[in-house]
Order: sequence, then structure tokens, then C-alpha cells
Amino acid sequence: MARCETTWDIEGRRLRLSNFDKVLYPDSGFTKRQVIDYYMRIAPALLPHLAGRPLTVKRYPNGVSEIQFYVKNCPRHRPEWVTTAPIWSEGNHRWMEYCVVQNLPTLIWLANLASLELHTSLSSASAISHPSFIVFDLDPGAPANIVQCCKVALWVRDLFARSGLRSFVKTSGSKGLHVYIPLNSGVSYDETKLFARELALSLERKHPSLIVSSMRSNRDGKVLVDWSQNDEHKTTVCVYSLRARPQPTVSTPVSWAEIGRCLESEDPASLEFTAPQVLQRVEHHGDLFTPLLSLYQQLPEIAAMESVTHKSRSTATRKTAQPASKRADAGPSRRSA
Repeated sequence: MARCETTWDIEGRRLRLSNFDKVLYPDSGFTKRQVIDYYMRIAPALLPHLAGRPLTVKRYPNGVSEIQFYVKNCPRHRPEWVTTAPIWSEGNHRWMEYCVVQNLPTLIWLANLASLELHTSLSSASAISHPSFIVFDLDPGAPANIVQCCKVALWVRDLFARSGLRSFVKTSGSKGLHVYIPLNSGVSYDETKLFARELALSLERKHPSLIVSSMRSNRDGKVLVDWSQNDEHKTTVCVYSLRARPQPTVSTPVSWAEIGRCLESEDPASLEFTAPQVLQRVEHHGDLFTPLLSLYQQLPEIAAMESVTHKSRSTATRKTAQPASKRADAGPSRRSA
């Protein structure tokens, strides 16, 4: 097929864009033109979450059903105005030049390369050893699905809430959920990774019928609480990134109310959003992940969190154990999420 090219001027940068009509999502007919249009329109919400962060992309030059490959080193044929960051790679034993998306022209240049998925570091290039947040990747094993992930996400949220910390949640755009706790406090990966591991193990001990904390465990019908993403050498799919699924789904911020409704309705489709739907959501609700950019929170001691949980349970037990006469006006109990 002949290569069709056109030139766009974007914020003073001239970009050669090609093959607009190539179908990248065969099941839906979603084309490269639509991919570029999505990233153009979502850019005001997306760019702040990419800025300053080393980026790994997954390219699908012939569509999501064909060969794909990860790109860590920013392509040598990049425009001279694309920002890069040298990051030492333990696995490769050399310095890698990562792309850093600081502006719209860079984002559209990558989209033109069929870089459908954008995976960012949890830290900025300028402070690579200090994650901005801690993240829990909730990955269900069939027949479990995102509904069971909602239950686990609410448990994670409540654990942090008891220590006064806010948490935020997004769909992975695939099968599960990602729970983020913004820190922005200079904490190290040594601290966040150990903390995330201990919390995942604690959840597994409390809910062994639903949760596993190791990727080596049999997760059939359970949810893996993957704490290992909290690592200097790993990346996580960025909020608002497209995913390489049959439909052009997006890793989408959602509210805790939506998580609760999905759990109550047991409808996994209620948390599946495609590119056009996400554009509408952002237009109506703004960027639900904005607080992650600046919210300062101190990572608590894991023992303190467990102590708070134990006290809460003890208090609840004492209230339940009161004589019926003292509980007569308590009203109907509410089922726990």
C-alpha cells in the first residue's frame, strides 16, 4: 500500500504524519487518524501526567492484532526538539535515552508512530529514585473480573483512609484496576516497595479466598494485588493511555462512587471506556487524577495502619456485643463493601 503523508503545523513544529486511514483496531475499524485525534483532544488532561517522566511506549505499526514491540530508547530519528532523559538500566548495564513528553508535538509524533500505549515511570527523570506515588495493580484471574477488583480496591482505599490518606483509582483499560496513593514527599522506592509488599501480604492474610500477593500464586477466581510495580526500573500504563485491546479502550480515572456502583451491580462493562467515551467524561468531569500531581502525603508505618484496622475491628465487635436493649434504635445494618 502506498505511503500517504501530510504535514501538520503543531505549536510551531512541523510534523510529517502518514497513513491516516490505516486501521489499527480491526474489530472496531478505529484508524490511525482516530488515534491521533484522540491524543490531540485528550492532551490537556494527559500531558501533565507525562511531563518530566521517562516514557516507554508499545508500538503497533500494523494494528493491535499484529506484532508489537516495546520502545525504551527514544528513536534516533526523533526530531531534534524531542526531550530525552538518560536513565541507567540495570538489566542492560548501560544508559538508556528515554523519551520525555513535554508538549503536544512530541505526543503527536509518537502517536504517528502507532505508539498506542504510553507507560511511565512512577518518578520523574530528575528524581528517578523518588516515586511520586505508590500504586497497587489489581489483576483478576478468571472467572474473577473487575467486579472483584472493585471490592479489593475499596479495602485498599479504606486502609489508607484510616491513616488519613487519600487514594485514587483508574481502570487499567484491560482487565483490572490501579489504585494510586499520591505522596510527592521525597520517599524512596526502598520504602514504597517494602510498604506495598507488606500491605499486599496483609490483605492476603485477611482475605485469602479472594486475594493473592505473588505472581507465582494460582490466581484462578482471585485478584492479584501486584505490589512489584513500585520499582525504579518498572513502568505503569499512564492515565488516559489507549490500550491494545479489540476495542480502543483507555486507562480511565473513575470515582470511588463508580467503583461502588460496579460492585453493587456486578456489571464489569460499567467500567469499560473507549476513547470517545473518555473524551466525553473529561469534558464533563475534568481530570479526576489532577490531585496526583501535587497532593503531599506522608507514607505511614505499615504497623500503624494495621493497628488502626485492629482498633476499628475491636470497636465494631464491642458495639455488636452490646445487649439487644441498647441496640434497639440502631436501625438496620449496612452490608460491608
